[in-house]
Amino acid sequence: MPVPVTDRVVLADVAFHPYTEAELVAAVAADSAAGRGGTIVTPNVDILRLTRRDSEARGHVTAASYVVADGTPLVWASRLAGAALPERVAGSNLIWSLSAALAARTGSVYLLGGPPGVADRAGTVLAQRYPGLVVAGAASPSYGFFDDPAELDAVCAAVVAARPDLVFVGLGFPKQERLIARLVPDLPRCWFVGCGAAIGFVAGEQRRAPAWMQRTGLEWLHRLASEPTRLARRYLVHDLPFAAGLLLAAAAHRVPWAGTTLPAPDATPADPRT
Repeated sequence: MPVPVTDRVVLADVAFHPYTEAELVAAVAADSAAGRGGTIVTPNVDILRLTRRDSEARGHVTAASYVVADGTPLVWASRLAGAALPERVAGSNLIWSLSAALAARTGSVYLLGGPPGVADRAGTVLAQRYPGLVVAGAASPSYGFFDDPAELDAVCAAVVAARPDLVFVGLGFPKQERLIARLVPDLPRCWFVGCGAAIGFVAGEQRRAPAWMQRTGLEWLHRLASEPTRLARRYLVHDLPFAAGLLLAAAAHRVPWAGTTLPAPDATPADPRT
């Protein structure tokens, strides 16, 4: 079960579970084996920024069963504040490690997201990598499917009918969390992970940053170089000032940052395809 709130690390009013990736996978595996479902949210700097100004974003994070930090600056801030998170736990890594854990007991996954055909390719890659893993289904909904009630109903019905053990939803925050919130009541034993671009990484549609950039907190720079037109404003105008404020506040107070006002520009919604 989730760690009690008193055992969490608080940054910008968000309570994070102080789990390593291996600990999180073990906790989810134990819950799943016991018939308990839930949701995992992996806030990065951009998501943390949105929770400061957007009630929907904050609600999705607060409602999650497990909240882990998908951002090296968040780990740095926790260390500066004196309540260290053990490591970054990225959704792009969890898609592999959770699939491996499921394969060990012939569990099933469902993949949602990416351009046409990408989720299918990702499913094939995961099934080949982890014999024993059952790919219960894969779909790449159209860009505007949330505005088409018929397509939205069809997407949800297909997932519910497949009865998977775990669903990876890669539609970008908070769109993926909206879809997860709709599916949870019909699949109470299922686990859901909003995984952003992870499905595209698995399928080979996009290349992830080299390991050294991931380790040193520069993965955002790799993504910026790959998609400068779409990501420049988000990363350079919004996220960098927020990250700097978070680190400075953590260093100044040596306590988890909660309630500090950050002079940041108005938040812009996350792109629904990241």
